[in-house]
Amino acid sequence: MVEEQWKLLGNRAAPRPPKRTLSCKMVLQAVGRVLRKSKTKPNGKKAPAEEKKHYLEPEYTKVRVVDFDLKELVVLPREIDLNEWLASNTTTFFNLINLQYSTISEFCTAETCPAMTAYNTIYYWYDEKGKKTKCTAPQYVDFVMSLVQKLVTDEDVFPTKYGKEFPNSFESLVKKMCRFLFHVLAHIYWAHFKETVALELHGHLNTLYAHFVVFVREFNLVDPKETAIMEDLSEVLCTPLPAAHNHVTER
Repeated sequence: MVEEQWKLLGNRAAPRPPKRTLSCKMVLQAVGRVLRKSKTKPNGKKAPAEEKKHYLEPEYTKVRVVDFDLKELVVLPREIDLNEWLASNTTTFFNLINLQYSTISEFCTAETCPAMTAYNTIYYWYDEKGKKTKCTAPQYVDFVMSLVQKLVTDEDVFPTKYGKEFPNSFESLVKKMCRFLFHVLAHIYWAHFKETVALELHGHLNTLYAHFVVFVREFNLVDPKETAIMEDLSEVLCTPLPAAHNHVTER
């Protein structure tokens, strides 16, 4: 069941998993030593020629690790407090997305990914003082994961002790975290989907992405304008596969 698979990393305040060491030679051979080079302009406008979105090809989108409507997993149970539900799910997605990124982190470097890109967008990091900084993709992801880990392990933000209340700013902080985590997923698809396929992990990535998008839509956690760059993929993956065409894989 997907619940068991997601709960493996879903414990509140779980530490960040170490980066997984992979065979660079194996993956580079599998993708034909052809890594995507960003064609995005610094101002975020469309590149002169659009690169084909391989992640939209049916042979890849049909691969999932579950075969039912993911909305069943995100609907708020009647007996659960909303903030507690948001906290539990946000922590789970943080751990899962962090783990998914770790599988390709060896190939996400300052050389291959000099900017944090997804389609025709460059994501900039804003520090605590609001200063805008353009950084490499691995730097941006590290900023995201460090920030989210700091928040989910902060007892004043994600309380775990009985009787302790969530802060008034909790929902806005969850929205901020989900927006950043979406950026990481979008970058994996745009810049590292070939490596993910070579590792045969695209079924896990598809399921994680669909689960995350269904969740943030259910509770309006990410502005649709933010996710619009991946709307074509969202529409495909968030629609349950017909039973006759289901290609569920188990690992």
